[in-house]
Amino acid sequence: MKQIEQVPTLTFLAKSRQIYKDPLPFHRENFKKYGNTFKISPKPGLLIHFTCDEKLTQHILQKNQKNFHKSTLQTEDLGKYIGHGLLTENGEQWRANRKLIQPAFYKKSISSLMDVMDEVIQEEIGKIKDAVPTDVYEIFNDLAFKVVARSLFDFGDIDNLDAKISRLQYITEKAQKTLIKELRIPWMKWYFDREWLSGDRSIPHSLSLIEEARDILRNIIHNRRSGNKEPGDLLDMLLHSTYEDGSHMEDDQLIDEILVLFIAGHETTANALSFAAQLMAHNPGSILKARQEIKFLENENLMEGLMAMPFIKQCVEETLRLYPPAYVTDRVALEADSCEDIEIEKGSIWLVSFYEMHRRQDLWERPEDFIPERFEKEKAKSYRDFYFPFGAGPRMCVGNNFAIFEMVLAIARLLERFEIKPVHKNIEYHPLITLKPKNAHLHFNIKD
Repeated sequence: MKQIEQVPTLTFLAKSRQIYKDPLPFHRENFKKYGNTFKISPKPGLLIHFTCDEKLTQHILQKNQKNFHKSTLQTEDLGKYIGHGLLTENGEQWRANRKLIQPAFYKKSISSLMDVMDEVIQEEIGKIKDAVPTDVYEIFNDLAFKVVARSLFDFGDIDNLDAKISRLQYITEKAQKTLIKELRIPWMKWYFDREWLSGDRSIPHSLSLIEEARDILRNIIHNRRSGNKEPGDLLDMLLHSTYEDGSHMEDDQLIDEILVLFIAGHETTANALSFAAQLMAHNPGSILKARQEIKFLENENLMEGLMAMPFIKQCVEETLRLYPPAYVTDRVALEADSCEDIEIEKGSIWLVSFYEMHRRQDLWERPEDFIPERFEKEKAKSYRDFYFPFGAGPRMCVGNNFAIFEMVLAIARLLERFEIKPVHKNIEYHPLITLKPKNAHLHFNIKD
């Protein structure tokens, strides 16, 4: 069996400050030095294996996925902020909830939400100011959150929904910042555990905000249950969905799933859209080619129109290769296992880097370049074994089709209205729970 190299603990500690700010250069440096798999021990008793090996990833996430559960970092640490929904649950409970929720994201269900999605997108893009450098992430963050909110909840059904949505957005972003501190600087947990010391940056403060968010959602669900309306939104679909025994999802579980949809569903999309707009602005040839497809927005059936825009979809797919929002994932081995020449011990922790896998020079031609054409239908088949923008296997993101349609529509509407040019020479990122854009400024000029 192959011996997996370990990064010296002193090397890790010496770079801990840099890793807190941005772990990706540390990952790349060690993949380059040790190969596609290495391990570190960030503290006594904790050993983490890092891999960007495509075969090992397929084994863990697809071929023998039943032997690998998400770690406590996701199930407990993240779970205490967003509850135990699809993103944080393991085992039979996850399987039952996935089966119940999946139909809400079939193409037929998404099709019924397209007009609402388009209305929100046009409203938010309409707020961009002409001839002013703008942080596109702020635009897309609001856009993606409101698309999820409007798809979940019918506006006419809820009083002051705009204010409630703004509050939910603030709470989810605040909670994520607290979680990042908790995970990346664990030696400071004693400080963040004490609200009287760290105030509104404390863990107790963030958890109290999460309870506020749950109360907002609980009231929305209660009002819907007690009313007579069936507006056909996602909440309606979830309320009418049943488990195999005919029972419905209880309110607390429904709240957990809605929090996951808000956090995972809006942030990953906002990130990807921000990177896509920047990449296209830096590659104006892609904009010229994309504009040839915008005429299909006039199609009577909006979803059919979007499906007639293959190049814009390729731009989205190439963006997700270069900047996958879920840039890493982790698993714990339930039993001893092996994959080719790699021995997997029972209880071992494995962190998969999609970011590095998507940029490996031996897998991709010119991996650092933005080349949407690599995802033309026939070419894309050759990447299936090492392209995982939404994860892989049974735990692949349940809302992947929803996200793709939303992103293609948002880019098409953006290019329909504006000329876009970059402000900065380089595209920057900020790796939190997801890979977020940083200084995502673009010049916008209304088209003549």
